[in-house]
Order: sequence, then C-alpha cells, then structure tokens
Amino acid sequence: MTDQTLPPLGAPPPETSAATGAPKAYRVLARKYRPRDFSELVGQEALVRTLTNAIKSGRLAHAFMLTGVRGVGKTTTARIIARALNCTGPDGTGGPTITPCGVCENCKSITADRHVDVMEMDAASHTGVDDIREIIDGVRYGPVAARYKVYVIDEVHMLSKNAFNALLKTLEEPPEHVKFIFATTEIRKVPVTVLSRCQRFDLRRIDTQTLVKHFNRVAEAEGVTVDPDAMALIARAADGSARDGLSLLDQAMALGGDKLDALQVRDMLGLADRARVVDLFEAAMTGKPRDALDILSDLHRSGADPVVVLQDLLDFTHFLTRFKVVPETALDPGTPETERVRGGELAGKLGMPALTRAWQILLKGLGEVQSAPVPFDAAEMVIVRLAYSADLPNPADLIRQLQGSGAPAGGGTPAGQNGNGGGSRAMAGPALAVAHSSAAPRMEPAPQPTAMAERASADADAEPLPDPKTFREVVMLFGEMREGSLYGQLYSSVHCVRIEPGRLEIRPKDKAQAELSGRVGKLLSEWTGRRWMVTVSGAPGEPTLSEQDHSAKAQALEEAAQHPVVRAVLDIFPDAKLEVRDVAEPEPLSDGTLADEANDTDFYEEPPSDLDDIGEF
Repeated sequence: MTDQTLPPLGAPPPETSAATGAPKAYRVLARKYRPRDFSELVGQEALVRTLTNAIKSGRLAHAFMLTGVRGVGKTTTARIIARALNCTGPDGTGGPTITPCGVCENCKSITADRHVDVMEMDAASHTGVDDIREIIDGVRYGPVAARYKVYVIDEVHMLSKNAFNALLKTLEEPPEHVKFIFATTEIRKVPVTVLSRCQRFDLRRIDTQTLVKHFNRVAEAEGVTVDPDAMALIARAADGSARDGLSLLDQAMALGGDKLDALQVRDMLGLADRARVVDLFEAAMTGKPRDALDILSDLHRSGADPVVVLQDLLDFTHFLTRFKVVPETALDPGTPETERVRGGELAGKLGMPALTRAWQILLKGLGEVQSAPVPFDAAEMVIVRLAYSADLPNPADLIRQLQGSGAPAGGGTPAGQNGNGGGSRAMAGPALAVAHSSAAPRMEPAPQPTAMAERASADADAEPLPDPKTFREVVMLFGEMREGSLYGQLYSSVHCVRIEPGRLEIRPKDKAQAELSGRVGKLLSEWTGRRWMVTVSGAPGEPTLSEQDHSAKAQALEEAAQHPVVRAVLDIFPDAKLEVRDVAEPEPLSDGTLADEANDTDFYEEPPSDLDDIGEF
C-alpha cells in the first residue's frame, strides 16, 4: 500500500439497532472509520510489509511493541494483529492471515471487543503487580475459542517498576498459545529488559498529503464537500495523527454542514489568514512596526490566537530558510500558493543572517507569549522587537566595519523611525580613589585589538610577530589576537613553570581546557613563525597571573592605607571605600595644557602639595 493508492473505505456499520430498530447513538468519525484490516491502515507501509512477510513465513514473534505519537494507529494495529492471528476464514479452516475475513466468529467477536481470549488492558489504570499477576496466572491456561490467547496492554510505559519486573520471566518464555502486544507513546520509559524481549515497530507520523487523501475519502463517504484549502488546514492541524484529524473533521462537519470552506475551518481552529501572516512578516522584516502592529490587531480582532500567529510566523520563517537552502521546496504540491509566490519573493530579498535572527527572536518570543498574563501584549512586544532588529547589520558586516574603520555602524532603528538613547552613571556611595606609585604592578584587563593584531589577522602574508619574552607577554598576545577563551584560561588557570624562546612549560589547573597546551603551541607557532613546544609539567611553577595581580593589588591597597594622609581622610570619612587604580599619563591639549590640569582648575587653583605623590581624590 502506498500513499498514492489508498484502498476504499469499508462500509460503515449500520446506524440502527437490529434488536429494537431504534436509531443508534452517533459514532464519531474516528471510531466509525477505524481500520479493520491492514489494507485500511493508513501511512504505515513498513509495518504492514513486515507483518505480511512474518505471517506468510510463519515467523511470528511472541511479543510485539508498537510505539508512536498519539493517533497513528497503535491500538488499532494491535486489534488487527489479534484478528489476523485468530482468523479461521469463512469456512472455519483457515490459518493466520494478513487479510482477516471479518465474517468468522473470531473476527466478529474481536471487532466487537467481546472475545474471551483477546484481553485488552489499560496500563494507565492497572499499574500494579496484582494486575500483572492476573495475567501471569491466566497464561498457563490455553485459549477457549481462539488459536492464540492475546494480551493487548495499552500505554504499557505506565506500569510500575515492580509490575515490569513481575512480567519479565513470563514475557521471555511465554507458552506457545500466548501472544503479547504492547502499545506506548513513551518508548523511553519502557525498561530495556522489556524492549529486548519484544519485536518493536515504530509507527511513523502520517504525512500531510496522505492525511488529506484519507480525510477526503471519509468526507465523500459522509456526503460532505470540503474545499481543498479547508482540508489542508485540517490535515496540518492534525500534526501527523489520523485520529486527531478525524476529530477535527467531525467538528468542522458539525459547524459547516454539507459544505466546508477554509474560512469556517480557520475560524474553528482559531487560525490566522495565511496571506495576512505573510503581510505581517513582510511588514516586520522591512522595519515597519506601525503596519505590523495594525495587522496583528486585525488578526486578533478576527479571532486569531496570538500564540498561533507566532507559530505561523515561525513556520513561515522555516519555509523561507528551507527555500533558500533547497529551492525545490516550492515545488512541493502541499505548499500553498501564497507561500510559493510571495515566499519566493521574500526569500530573494532576505539573507540567511536575517532569517536566522528572526527565527531566534520568534522562538524566544513564543515562550514569552505562552507564559505572559496578557498574551496579545507580549505578542506585540515580539513584533516590535522583530521590526526594530530588521535594520541591524549582520555579523559579517560588523566584522568588516570593525576591521575597516574600528567602529561599527549604528543600527537598531527601523526605516522611517527616529530613536535616541542615553546613558547615566550612578555613584553607589562615597569612595576614595588612590593611585599608587609605580612600584605597584599594573592590573591587566583583557586587551583591545592592536594594530599589530589587526594586521596579523587580516593579512595571512604579514610578517611574523616578535617572540614573547615572558609568560605575561604570551598571555597578552592571546588577548590581542582575540583568542578570548584561551586568554582567560592562561590568565587565571595556568601556572608558568619555565619559558624561553620556542619553549613554554606550564602547569594547568584541573578546570583548564583539554588539549590546552597543543592549541597554545599551534597558535604561537603561527603568529611568531617559530616552532613553539608547549609542555605540561608537574612542577608547582609561579602563581597564575590572576593570583599575582590580586596579590599585588592587595599589597598596594595595604601600603596606600598606611599613608598618613589617607589615614586622616579615612578618619574623617569612616564609610569611604579605598581603591587602588592606575592613572594614565595626561595627554597635552592643543594649548599645551595637560588634560588633567585643565579639568582640575574648576576645583582648586593648585594641586595640594601633600598629595602630589599619591594621586587625586
């Protein structure tokens, strides 16, 4: 059976009671058109092929494990297998068959769920050892009327650990007349000891085209006309589940009567108009937040759920991204015309960085909308965020701008919008800044890229960099070359044991990266043009640069605190905070005045002579 050649549906059961002639209670479509043999099973060709060959060759396992998402036919398949194993044919002489006759007593009894030898148990409500003990006691007795005694356990993953353990021995070596069929949606919760004793079948999701064909056959059998667009919406909402789709089709039939169109189905599902979703995406991605918010408000007034709108935007973003990578996506017959035409135009205008950024914003925003007290307000904030990010340069442009001019271009304001921003500095409390003398070593921050590093990274043919003479020079070189991760590791987690030209011996801490020495040696060799050997030693070595700087800062702070002037100031301001900072050399202004002197004239005409050697307050 293939997706293109689906078999006709069997005649539904009569809708009147044979005993009283009174109309029977309405049966939902999912029950009315439940498959009764493998030829009616939709979208599970691999399963049907395997079971067909097994039955024909007589290679029947004693236990089957059926797994898959809800509504793909696990329980239905279990019942079909029970009928196939116990069918005796119209004349009562047949054996196991892939096409149960449906007329023998076994077939009719199993279909009506009243066969004494086919027992179905819901593990969600029978989870204990006592329930499994009843099965263990029953397998010792042969079947009453059937060829095999079949135990169907649905949602088997709900059994307790003790119940699984009690079942293991019987499951491994059951009597020849017993077959077990398990069904579950959570295969990972089933112990491997149980899985190893079963023949496993994974029932896959049913693709949209197969669902559309199946639902059209059901609608035709019910005498209902459904527009193709409406049926496509139902199949997409079913998400690979035949049962979920039939339930939605049943609801749509109750809403629209004998004729269904896309507008009725969209209103029933709370979906947004696909064309308006594309309009919303285009307005946001072209930096028009006002237009995008107006479209979102219109969709909300028409009944669209904000969560569904964002899900549609995510789906459309995925389609555009896939279209750019695989252009043949547009040729899929299941692709709506709106997405095929307008999606192709947008995919040509938008780059991959913009699409991936939109995906991340929408994906994060979807979680915010689902958890927000007012989902619509949260959806508006996501759309605004998406619109204002439309004009941001992509990372490649930023790198080129940084390498070319040293400053990135401004961004973040959509076309036609004006934005401004500002900053402020807050003082947490009184603080006393003291610049220590040159005896205190300089605290090295992560260095900024230098002209030497820019030249070495941009030009592969640049001259080799000079060899670092000390371990601190090695670490600073990694910072200048923008190797931030290695710079942090070398600065805080590596002890230098010995360094000489072309050779570095280190002792990393436990939290240092694996293969740190190899990476450091490789990069040093590339940058300097000399082969560097970086080895790991067990010797203690020097303290890490972080420890050295921390110790030096503590010593400088202690020496500054002992200065008479500082002690006098601390006596006057007991809550003041003492800090040790490096003060850069003042740069001369155009008139020859030092920058610091020009700034200080507003406070005092002459610097206090007692503080010349210390710094400034």
